[in-house]
Amino acid sequence: MSTTEILFWVLSVLALFSAIMVLVSKNPIHSVLWLIVVFFAISGHYLLLNAQFLAIVNMIVYAGAIMVLFLFVIMLMNLNKETEPQRNIWMKFFGVVSGGLLFTVLVSALRSSQDMIGKTVETNSGDAGLIENLGKVLFTEYALPFEISSVLFLSAMVGAVVIGKKD
Repeated sequence: MSTTEILFWVLSVLALFSAIMVLVSKNPIHSVLWLIVVFFAISGHYLLLNAQFLAIVNMIVYAGAIMVLFLFVIMLMNLNKETEPQRNIWMKFFGVVSGGLLFTVLVSALRSSQDMIGKTVETNSGDAGLIENLGKVLFTEYALPFEISSVLFLSAMVGAVVIGKKD
């Protein structure tokens, strides 16, 4: 077994365990902290796939900014046992039914992908996920959509400032 395979299995077990802990944890702060561990494990998988840009963006955007936002929202909501509404039997029933349907879809997708086992994707080189290649494609083939999206983001920022500005 190579080092890459060992790292893959360690990161996979860490990601699955942390994801289960997100669901099982009673304290919402602990759930957010376990979700950060999931994001770091996924970033490790991106590094194993030689996609350094995705790994860094995942750590900065999700494990950094989004999780800080989640923590602030949870702390501002001040979740207590007394304020938590009691779920009735129908909500629990529909939760179990929807979870069962999701499980059925996942099992059927796994069964339909059995013909893909053993096949590997061949690439011309080992630098498929590098930032240099992403930059070349982004600023040559997709230069116009990139500029249009930057203008849209700028107009959205100006609109947010105008809406948020007090009279």
